[in-house]
Amino acid sequence: MAGGASAAPCDTASCLNALVVGISDGDTVTLLVQEDGRQFRTRFRLTEIDTPERGQPWGTRARQALAGKVFRQRVRIMPEGVDRYDRMLGKIYIDGRDINREMVREGHAWAYRRYLSDKSLLNDERLAREAGAGLWSMPEPQQVAPWEWRRNGRRANAAALSSTSPPASFTCGRKTSCREMSSCEEARFYLEQCGLSWIDGDGDGVPCERRHCPQSR
Repeated sequence: MAGGASAAPCDTASCLNALVVGISDGDTVTLLVQEDGRQFRTRFRLTEIDTPERGQPWGTRARQALAGKVFRQRVRIMPEGVDRYDRMLGKIYIDGRDINREMVREGHAWAYRRYLSDKSLLNDERLAREAGAGLWSMPEPQQVAPWEWRRNGRRANAAALSSTSPPASFTCGRKTSCREMSSCEEARFYLEQCGLSWIDGDGDGVPCERRHCPQSR
């Protein structure tokens, strides 16, 4: 599942060259775009896919997966408009690979039903699910679609997950800092399932690196 997803290269006149200079999450990046001899910086939302939110199970892993593919890489983008948050929308290609599709095929993203025009992404999602790839390897109660997670709210989701996620001794809300954690496993639980983003000071997906997870990069 982890191989490059085949796709026609972005070779139309509407495609632009860009450098990926930031990763917000598994479906949003910051680009330095080249167009008509000028450069501009913009946030870019990958279309037709939806990845787990920060604080949601697999959210950090999805962000890391996207970073591994495109961060500091020169890419081709196919713009498809702008959303209400003033983010450019579209697809990202690198060496002819459709990165949006790869994220679904490798189990890091859902096909975003609400904004889906390419129905073949549903088949890619089905294959990833059947193979237990990426987020589909997690226990079923943790496989919450991002749009459902956003609808329910972080607190309600964290409370629900804390009752189903092993080990039982790890419960959201009891600890708030690295010095209170007893292990790297516990720190990861609080980062990925409870939303304690501040224990990942440099935003690389590894919590409490000085105290508990120094070799986790």
